[in-house]
Amino acid sequence: MSAPERISGEGVGARLPRKEDERYMRGRGQYVADIKMAGMQDVAFVRSPLAHARIRAIRVPEDIRSQVFVAADLDGVLPIRAVSGLPGFKVSEQPVLAFEKVRQVGELIAMCVAPTRAEAEDLAARVELDLEELPALHDMLLARKPGAALVHEHWGDNVFLETFVDIGIEKAFDAAIKVSRTISTARQCMAPIEGRGTIAHFDDRLEQLTLHTASQMPHIVRSGMSECLGIEEGAIRIVSPDVGGGFGYKGILLAEEVCLGWLALRLRHPVRWIEDRREHLSANANCREHHYEITVYADRDGTIRGVDCEATVDSGAYSAYPFSACLEAAQVASILPGPYDFPAYRCRTWSVATNKAPILPYRGVARTGVCFALELALDAVAREAGLPPEVVRAKNLVRPEQMPFDNITKKHFDSGDYPQALRRAVEAIDVEAVRARQKRGEPDGRRIGLGLSIYCEQAAHGTSVYSGWGIPMVPGHEQAGARITPDGGLELRIGSHSHGQSLETTLTQVAHEILGVAVKRIRVVHGDTAMTPYSTGAWGSRMMVMAGGAVAAAAKELVERLKAIGAHLLQADPSEVRYETGRVIGPNGDVSVQEIARWYRRPQDLPPGVHGGGLEVTAGYKPVRDSGTFSYAAHAVVVAVDAEMGQVEILDYVIVEDGGVLVNPMVVDGQILGGLAQGVGTALYEEMPFDGAGQPLASTFADYLLPGAAEVPAPRIDHMETPSPYTQFGVKGIGEGGAIAPPAAIANAINDALGSLGVEMLASPVSPRRIVEAVLKARAKSASDAPHAREDAA
Repeated sequence: MSAPERISGEGVGARLPRKEDERYMRGRGQYVADIKMAGMQDVAFVRSPLAHARIRAIRVPEDIRSQVFVAADLDGVLPIRAVSGLPGFKVSEQPVLAFEKVRQVGELIAMCVAPTRAEAEDLAARVELDLEELPALHDMLLARKPGAALVHEHWGDNVFLETFVDIGIEKAFDAAIKVSRTISTARQCMAPIEGRGTIAHFDDRLEQLTLHTASQMPHIVRSGMSECLGIEEGAIRIVSPDVGGGFGYKGILLAEEVCLGWLALRLRHPVRWIEDRREHLSANANCREHHYEITVYADRDGTIRGVDCEATVDSGAYSAYPFSACLEAAQVASILPGPYDFPAYRCRTWSVATNKAPILPYRGVARTGVCFALELALDAVAREAGLPPEVVRAKNLVRPEQMPFDNITKKHFDSGDYPQALRRAVEAIDVEAVRARQKRGEPDGRRIGLGLSIYCEQAAHGTSVYSGWGIPMVPGHEQAGARITPDGGLELRIGSHSHGQSLETTLTQVAHEILGVAVKRIRVVHGDTAMTPYSTGAWGSRMMVMAGGAVAAAAKELVERLKAIGAHLLQADPSEVRYETGRVIGPNGDVSVQEIARWYRRPQDLPPGVHGGGLEVTAGYKPVRDSGTFSYAAHAVVVAVDAEMGQVEILDYVIVEDGGVLVNPMVVDGQILGGLAQGVGTALYEEMPFDGAGQPLASTFADYLLPGAAEVPAPRIDHMETPSPYTQFGVKGIGEGGAIAPPAAIANAINDALGSLGVEMLASPVSPRRIVEAVLKARAKSASDAPHAREDAA
């Protein structure tokens, strides 16, 4: 499919300034915390100070008993259950307020309500907890061992799910090169600028519970609320106003949301909970804690013969609704091969329960971890083979003439030219110049390193994968509403929500491309279950493909209805007219959308047989093929490493990406830049450590380090546009890609810089402390080996 012909400078392909920025940049956005309601009171929660304990008693002073609620008060409220149909999956039940037992620091135990947050916190401070501390599981590898303490006693072990795939791995065992590595990634927090927050109130006139909540998936939250509270979905309305970043953190049903919904039904006045940063860092969901034992088999020329891996993912104490605890580990086995073509593969994965917050699908989901593991291992293969890293990658990448391509795990690549992306990245970073600089050495003694990483991302998932998982939410179909207003404007309604993806701009461009209505006259309505069609929400880089496709489908249906009315106004047969750039054109004249819309208010003048739906359409969309789209990128980076202090400076960064046809290249640039910032954090700074008692050790931003403007480079971005043959306009998902490759590319660059010292970094973040410790260890080993070498020589 070729790129669409542009009808103006505002449609698909235009670098149109974001419509959202008019309010965002002027401070006029409206977030949950900005909403004020008459009689609203604030909620603070009593949270568990221990990671694992039995609840012997909760003592509430009698004078505040009417303002404090515990699990026994929430009669009829069901626990949160995120199930999976995968064989062997063990179900956890997360009570919205803990009883009998707590399983993580920060778990909700009691809910306190007062006129202000400060007063509610004072109430929480008066609640006494009598807890019997139990052994805490802070290490997922130890949690898998026999005899470990049990997070959920009735399971008999601590494994949510184990998966296994073996595709002829024995065929690779005779390879000349066998490289094995133990690689790990640290647990992180998502750290959106806006934390979570919820306001709940009951509308007596409508008999409807309304939650204003910062959510990526309003309709899914409504379904989960209905299940937990035992009321029909029609009696619940979810409104997500402006959302200040999500990254997966706002993609689940919260126990706090269920609690506030119940409380609003009980008290019949608005109640509010706004998350503070300590709650976010210490109590709520984390991500990306992976451990890999990976072996790559290869021939001397760098050809990969097979990959063998055991991967463990720390899934935390509970299965998060709706994605379930198996989301990351179950994906590892299917996506670890990445963009490479090789004949043998084996992978076993474990989703492990520990006494930590539940794991969530952070931007990039499992792809960041598998990219880190495989790309570090491929650099090790290159060193063993004595080949440049780019040569090994080029030899094994899926080639454009193979597209569409089914890889070893049956992932269906729709289109792309991976070798070209790699070539362009290598040329842009100027490998020869970097190697020459390395030989010269730096005047300040720092060491220069070059790193590469390439990945592919399955986005806009169809029904096949998630229906097989048997989770409460299956994507693959999207609807959108479109209606012409009586004055000729256009309203679009989507069930998903934007939390930074610029949907109010890009979906406008899609509609303009088809209808020709001026962009300034198009409005996007989203984030309200009462006003929008059902959607599984904004996640998985799916919105441009799915919501964009649905908007296009609705716009095309509107074109047909506009032509029918326009032909009548032009006194022409419908077969004699055509639609172009916002006008219906006939043999003897033309008429604009605005003129047609005015006749919408005069139904007596409409032609016989006109569509009963008027100029309002709800249409659905599903891509031609259900396998999703595959975007990809090659990253190349040059770093300078101070081996004495462990400091890393990024000197140059190149990204060559292919997201299919780009609806708005400027928005894509923004998505890549934001993802890169998060990838730099994963690579060098961000880590949520725990002590042996399961206590989180980074509960403020003084301890949890985020990269700032000085740490994030200004990358050079090169866009490739290989259209997908399966989607409207040939678009692909692109929202997560920027965050996937940086940790691997940066770690490879650090290893390249320190390789002559005998240092290889295999854990993220590659912090100054880890670098210095590795350098000192390598020097000590070198010193101890020296006498033996002299003895051998003698």
